[in-house]
Amino acid sequence: MTEETDESRLDFGIIGERIKQKRREKGITQEMLAEKMDLSIAYLSRVERGEANINLKRLVQISELLDINVSELITGTTTGTEIYLDREMKNVLSGCTPEKQKLIYNIAKIIAGIDFKK
Repeated sequence: MTEETDESRLDFGIIGERIKQKRREKGITQEMLAEKMDLSIAYLSRVERGEANINLKRLVQISELLDINVSELITGTTTGTEIYLDREMKNVLSGCTPEKQKLIYNIAKIIAGIDFKK
């Protein structure tokens, strides 16, 4: 059995914040969303505050009701824009030491075929 690392764990607090943000952007109340999902308002409120975990089935259901990709709820990025990787790369790099950042940069240059001598 594999050991779960901090990087592989879902942050239900952040996911809950994203749900709340998207719900509000769509003009949907907690009551309306909870009713459509056959959930209690109290449970949905706890999910949005990150005090209760949500299973994948419910997460998919929420994403469909809010008309967004489930990956956007989980990662905070959308592949619908051309620059979605910019934020992802910034997040990855911000969690690295300067030495690791330089290594990643050099590897990216090699992959991109950029001549280091220029």
